[in-house]
Amino acid sequence: MSKHGTIKRYTLIIEKINRKQFPSFKTIKDYLFTHGFEISARTVQRDIEQIRYEFGIEIEYDRYKNGYFINYDTSINIESFFRFLEIATTAELLTEGLAESKDALKHILFESIGNLKGIDNLKSLFQAIKNKRIITFTHLSFNTGKTKNYSLKPYLLREYQNRWYIIGLIGNSNKFITFGIDRIENLEVKTDTFKPNIKLDPAQLFDNIIGLVYSYNKLQKIILSFTPIQGNYIKTLPLHKSQKILADNDKELRIELNIIPNYEFKQKILMHGDTVKVIEPEWLVEEIKENLNRTLKKYK
Repeated sequence: MSKHGTIKRYTLIIEKINRKQFPSFKTIKDYLFTHGFEISARTVQRDIEQIRYEFGIEIEYDRYKNGYFINYDTSINIESFFRFLEIATTAELLTEGLAESKDALKHILFESIGNLKGIDNLKSLFQAIKNKRIITFTHLSFNTGKTKNYSLKPYLLREYQNRWYIIGLIGNSNKFITFGIDRIENLEVKTDTFKPNIKLDPAQLFDNIIGLVYSYNKLQKIILSFTPIQGNYIKTLPLHKSQKILADNDKELRIELNIIPNYEFKQKILMHGDTVKVIEPEWLVEEIKENLNRTLKKYK
């Protein structure tokens, strides 16, 4: 069975269990069969175990309801896993389409921004994180326009807006630093290892922010009002996982976010132009107004 086939089975198992109907083992096996996987019970059991051990998704059996469920409280990186399945499934569908016809790419239009520079380093960086190996590289700073050599203890890979970033610690510092891999050159994975600080989890730093610029400021309640038309997009593509709808009518879509406001979040607000209005907090209202006033002055 190909890797694509295995990932497809994982996707179907999660899809069936995630409907919160506590499917039995037989129900899961039958569901796979209806999607073209005529496999043994042992293979299904092994798939469930692999999802648990390889990805940290705790699939458990409820004896009272006689079925399986996902324990979200004990599962780790569950959102990253769902995103991984989404990417893998999309890749499989596109691969199948290309295999059927060499002209298939004529019918697919990818977003033509940036490039894949540095993407060849992904595997090495991922292995370095898994094996707790120190890495060295040269990095170009957009702020200074200069390159600098770094030695990094890598903790996390993060994707954001079609770019990949490596996050880690330098020396004895406990402050995480982010580097765009498209600006990394001369990457070398050292034989030297490091012991990760179990008290530090860079993934948690991104839980409450939008984008890459994280801070240790407090969580805040943000209330935004969108026009009804723009609100349709916001409902289908939420700004953040904490997004809650407060009002949805012919006048507005009003949402609440619980995040740590940062540069990228403010940029997203400005990007929506006159289709959005900040309601709370007051300091953010004033900051966006000042930004818009500065923009207007450039056109006078």
